[in-house]
Amino acid sequence: MLTGLEEKVLQFITHYITQNGHAPTLVEIGKGLEIKSKGTVHRYIESLIEKGHLHRDGRSWRGLRLTGEQNRLLTTLPLAGRIAAGRPIEAIPEQLEINFSEMLLGADRYVLEVKGDSMVEAGILDGDLVVVRQAETADNDDIVVALIDNGEATLKKLRKHGDRVELIPANQSMAPMIYPADRVHIQGVVVGQVRSY
Repeated sequence: MLTGLEEKVLQFITHYITQNGHAPTLVEIGKGLEIKSKGTVHRYIESLIEKGHLHRDGRSWRGLRLTGEQNRLLTTLPLAGRIAAGRPIEAIPEQLEINFSEMLLGADRYVLEVKGDSMVEAGILDGDLVVVRQAETADNDDIVVALIDNGEATLKKLRKHGDRVELIPANQSMAPMIYPADRVHIQGVVVGQVRSY
């Protein structure tokens, strides 16, 4: 069981990580909760670590991580059902969850902002964010980040033809690009996409 103040500290840290992508310092926690003593904040953090609600990586307070239920709430959303994009279907609620940490997060993942309209027919629009799994190889029809001549990077569908590589835009107004395989280096494979409205 958490005390009222421990619950407030945990909620503050959870909210801070959600907003900023990293944990607050002791000073930031104290300021946010109007606790003047860093020692007091330190005691609450140590108690939350002992009770299994927080974990600290390394010596920095920025290395605080949520554990258990609090962490799950940051990386999962309820799957409420399916919605028709064509003819209406019956709305049937489901009790499943989508775990975004398993789907999109990991040490081998990074995000790129898309510039241009070469992939619009694949549903990837200018300004979208794509989540990329770092990789040096890819399969035919994967959407890849390809580095050409160690200088220019592009987002295209991959097609291999023996000693040649075809980078195919998903836009009928643009022509595919064909290169000798040694001029193209795969940097990653797209595994997800994010668009804010």
